[in-house]
Amino acid sequence: MKRTTLALTIGLLCGFATLVTTSGVSAEAKKKKRSLTVSQMMSGLVKPKYVALKEGLSKETISKDDWKALATHAALLNESSYSLMQDDRCPDGDWKEAAMILRKASNDVLANIAKENATGALKAVEKMTLSCKNCHAAHKQ
Repeated sequence: MKRTTLALTIGLLCGFATLVTTSGVSAEAKKKKRSLTVSQMMSGLVKPKYVALKEGLSKETISKDDWKALATHAALLNESSYSLMQDDRCPDGDWKEAAMILRKASNDVLANIAKENATGALKAVEKMTLSCKNCHAAHKQ
């Protein structure tokens, strides 16, 4: 009787431990491998780089160092378009389309920055804004 009770107790504890370790971790359940959340990516990367890019391109004079910094901002925004699609972050077609708009527009920004064309780069930044508006309309509460 004691062996049966002990075996049953051990079995229940093992089952409970398995349940806790497999169901309580949402990142594992969603196969997430990265710790950066979408919210953190938006507040720590996308928004600050977007703002810096828009402000930097609006300056009356842009130095060589400024152009380098602007290229970095645009390249990081471009890279975020890839990260937004990875690690099970993309929930639907609206998200994917917005990421593709961000990718193309940031490439256009980079091409204009390479030519030191602030007007063209700002027009491309406005296209990039479409990405934000479309995705936020579908996903931001």
